[in-house]
Amino acid sequence: MMIGKISLLNITLSIAVIVGVSDFAIPLSCLAQEPANNVALGNERFTVTTDLITINVSVTDKNGLAVAGLRKGDFQILDNKKLQEIQFFSDADVPLSVAVVFDTSSSMNGEKIRRAKESLARFIRTSKEQDEFFLIEFNSHTQLLLDGSRDSEAVLQKLKYVQPKGETALFDAVYLGMERVLRGVRSRKIILVISDGEDNNSRFTLKEIKKRLKESDVIVYTIGFNGYFSSKSRLSGRDILEELASTSGGRAFSPNGAVETDEAFEQVALEMRHLYSIGYYPSDFVANGKWHRLSVKVDLPTGSPNLSVRSRKGYYAVANR
Repeated sequence: MMIGKISLLNITLSIAVIVGVSDFAIPLSCLAQEPANNVALGNERFTVTTDLITINVSVTDKNGLAVAGLRKGDFQILDNKKLQEIQFFSDADVPLSVAVVFDTSSSMNGEKIRRAKESLARFIRTSKEQDEFFLIEFNSHTQLLLDGSRDSEAVLQKLKYVQPKGETALFDAVYLGMERVLRGVRSRKIILVISDGEDNNSRFTLKEIKKRLKESDVIVYTIGFNGYFSSKSRLSGRDILEELASTSGGRAFSPNGAVETDEAFEQVALEMRHLYSIGYYPSDFVANGKWHRLSVKVDLPTGSPNLSVRSRKGYYAVANR
């Protein structure tokens, strides 16, 4: 499969709040109904001037290929089962903030790390000049190797000589990836996890990471290499990676062999470039901290191909803080 090929109609759901006309997004956990609110993000504070919620949606066909060419009228958004009026729609390919979370623990030895490096190199070379990268290596500990670099080749150089060793602090690495990418300058925040899904040395738990993802606008894609069992959760590595991806509205891949690995990275690259942004003003919004369940559907004429729509599951309606 080539990078240039996509099926006719694609889209992955993450949530962001549009602030004025700036190029960053505020997590939905900070959303409030008032016309102007102070919102904490990292060590800085921003003012929310609108309650327009934008959702990044991913649609695939029966072969798992990204679907492009959908229109505003093809979508329906339900917030707590209430149909919302779509106010904003865009299929623009915007610059990305991408955190690459790369497993260099001893369980990623031999063929796995070689395949991962080669496929990541192809993935990185599909990036655009405006994209920024954060690179996090993890084994027994996590290490930030690049912090917001626009130099895609620097990512590859940093990983060129790493060798697998030590235990696995996957959850700590994903948490660090979230913290860094949320400080990124681009409105669309992506984490790409490359791992077998094992975790045996993290301070954070899977439950804590999933909660943090629900409070953010970060989309997680995972590329899994076989499936070990986590000594903490007793879930398989594949299950853990799927949990991380689905919680954020992303997608998990479990390739077998070099060809499928390349295809998985190519599909991630396509989806990131063909996300649809759909916005609405939530009706009956009350800033009470409660969970709002979201559902996005594609409504096409009878006889149209069956499509799969993946989306973030919801957001917390949290008041100004």
